[in-house]
Amino acid sequence: MTMPPLPADTDLDLEPDADGELDAPARSGIQSIEVGFRLLEVLTHTTGPMMLRDLARAAPMNPAKAHRYLVSFARLGLVTQTPEGRYDLGPFALEMGLVSLNRQDPMRRARPAAAALRDEIDHTVGLAVWGNQGPAIVHWEEASHPVTVSLRLGDVMPMLNSATGRVFGAYLPRAQTRSFIQRELDRIAAQGESADSENPELPQTLEAYDAICADVRLRGVSRIHGGVLPGINAMSLPVFDANGQLCLVLIALGAQSTFDTTWSSPLERRLRLAAQQLSADLGYVAPNAPQC
Repeated sequence: MTMPPLPADTDLDLEPDADGELDAPARSGIQSIEVGFRLLEVLTHTTGPMMLRDLARAAPMNPAKAHRYLVSFARLGLVTQTPEGRYDLGPFALEMGLVSLNRQDPMRRARPAAAALRDEIDHTVGLAVWGNQGPAIVHWEEASHPVTVSLRLGDVMPMLNSATGRVFGAYLPRAQTRSFIQRELDRIAAQGESADSENPELPQTLEAYDAICADVRLRGVSRIHGGVLPGINAMSLPVFDANGQLCLVLIALGAQSTFDTTWSSPLERRLRLAAQQLSADLGYVAPNAPQC
């Protein structure tokens, strides 16, 4: 979404400051923008769409005043309204978030590495980060034989039955991921036995998910067989920053007929090496790495 330029004769109402510089308005700011931003801040830190009354209360702001801001934000694509009348972040907010993420140093380093890995293994390679809604896809490199997937940039991966979600579940603090995990467990419980038959790899309890996360930490790799996308295998691996914190997840996926998820297979070894190299490029020193 591209914002139109200001007309050439627009009056910017610039006043020189004490030093004769025309930057006083930049320092004083526009209060109405700062007030309206509180609504966007609330939506950024919540876990889902909100009713107007709840959003206004959290801002805090009069509902009628909040509605006027939301109308303008909706016109700009910063917010959107669901069919149920709830408000959520809109497509332009997502676009800004993705652009910002891609300008961060880890992403700048990871994108060319992902492209090179895709060229070498000829499977689709992606990158994910932790967002306010959970694990979010922020970069894709399609293989020469692209698989048919319904995932798009910005899509949020499930915690329980995606290789990517399990990596975040394994390495992020549980306080950060608990609400997302529990929400999916509650959904499974509401579905009853049908969830078991549709996906036998899907954990039904927190204890079962904890066991999966422990295995991911032990192996340093998460794999899934058609969990999110029927007929598609995937492997995801953690990428750590210089502080030893999980900053990215490296994803590779392909058709089950060609994507080998066997432990210690050539593909698994190459993905592991790629994740380790990317972590090292970001300044991470593995605990068992030789010291210089």
